[in-house]
Amino acid sequence: MTDIMVKDGVYVQVHYTGTLEDKSVFDSSEGRGPLEFKVNSGSVIPGFNDAVLGMALEEEKEIILPPDQAYGEPHPEAIREFPAQVLQGNKIQVGQVLGFNSPQGPVHGRVVSMDTDKFEVDFNHPLAGKTLTFKLRVVGITDTPTQASCGCGCAPNTDCGTTCG
Repeated sequence: MTDIMVKDGVYVQVHYTGTLEDKSVFDSSEGRGPLEFKVNSGSVIPGFNDAVLGMALEEEKEIILPPDQAYGEPHPEAIREFPAQVLQGNKIQVGQVLGFNSPQGPVHGRVVSMDTDKFEVDFNHPLAGKTLTFKLRVVGITDTPTQASCGCGCAPNTDCGTTCG
């Protein structure tokens, strides 16, 4: 092993596979480039950030993150009711993800219920309340980023709801 270790402020490149408690994969870097982020920049969930601290190049580990180290617990106040008129005749289905504009910018929510005069949308993160398992492998540790930024605040090759690629 090398003596280069992941520490605060470095850029780390990580290959990972994330699974739920039922072992289903919810995200993976397989087939694409590694996830790159600056350690302790707040750009990844806390438990993922903390797990790479102290890891060496090519080191692998598996971590289990409870909700408080991942996407938190779901908040009931993040489920909002809307009058059906706002759909202007557009048909929606339970489970469908809709985009909305908010004072903080675009947000997405999943339709959780519908009836003739109203519908409810859940704006919680889809992984809120879930325990997540990650298999990690550090493939790079650098002082500067190695991947071009797309300007959307996410790492390239990650699903941030934009055209990052």
